[in-house]
Amino acid sequence: MIAIIDYEMGNLGSVAKALTYLGQRAEVTSDPDVIFRADRVILPGVGAMSYALEQLEKKGLDEAIRQYLLTGRPFLGICLGMQLMFESSEEGDARGLGILPGTVRRFQPQPGLKIPHMGWNQLEDSRLSILPSGTHFYFVHSYYCDPADPAMVAARCTHGVPFAAAVQKDNILLTQFHPEKSGDSGLKLLAGWVFGGDED
Repeated sequence: MIAIIDYEMGNLGSVAKALTYLGQRAEVTSDPDVIFRADRVILPGVGAMSYALEQLEKKGLDEAIRQYLLTGRPFLGICLGMQLMFESSEEGDARGLGILPGTVRRFQPQPGLKIPHMGWNQLEDSRLSILPSGTHFYFVHSYYCDPADPAMVAARCTHGVPFAAAVQKDNILLTQFHPEKSGDSGLKLLAGWVFGGDED
């Protein structure tokens, strides 16, 4: 069973629908016990980081995530779910879960650069077979992750500056883009993550 963490911020229905299409049993839940027992866990998210962390802590989901990660089972963070895994954000000096070292930074205004970064963009410099370089995914974000350890960057993308489109560390895979909104490319990624790939 795949647990999709419900902290009232995210495209829960879209993620669950994509997994159902792949023949997987997905449960949208805010129950720490269900999360801990799951075979795989997804943390989606859209919105402000400070409020998201507040919701996670209020529901005891921050500790549920930490305990689940200790099991070594696969974990996928999407968009805000990716950003929450880091230490801090320039979005109002918000605090993250601090599971991975690094900072979430805001895109700096440049002539002709649209913020938020919204729409399809192409992966570059990927080191994972389930994330082929040149593949297009759908992004919606004004902030991007800057890992303290560049070796964690699994794929990059460029929007004014190069940034981490995906991060991988041990059993953790994080994507700044939305697989659930990325059509066939997103389904292929989710299938690779579900059925086994080089991310875990």
